[in-house]
Amino acid sequence: MRNRLTIIFLAGAALLLALIGGAILVNPMAFHATNGIEIENDASLLSEIRAPGALLLGCAVVISAGAFRPIWRSSAILLTVVVYGSFAVARLLSLALDGMPAPGIMAAGILEGVVASFGLWLFTRPTPLVLHHTQTT
Repeated sequence: MRNRLTIIFLAGAALLLALIGGAILVNPMAFHATNGIEIENDASLLSEIRAPGALLLGCAVVISAGAFRPIWRSSAILLTVVVYGSFAVARLLSLALDGMPAPGIMAAGILEGVVASFGLWLFTRPTPLVLHHTQTT
């Protein structure tokens, strides 16, 4: 059961990052417009915005590998905690320094905090001892 929960968690976290990273990479102006953020058509600015989109997409690939490859699972959970946790902490800092953002951004921050917290719980929980049955011939 715990293994299945971890797989579902990693697959969901990877899918969400892939969707967001892909949207930022492919069409950053439309993605940010959903929260009322207007981005001017400046090649340098768009390059700076697309780059983190590609990073999120790359992280999604590594996290999804953890969903399907047990040897990657621990690293994938840790990466999930770091990525989502970094976003949640940055949003809290921005809230304190800059004020209240758009409701969609607040919702994203809450979701990021929940995902990071759940991932931290998965990463730090004691793992049950697994006994492997060996066949003798």
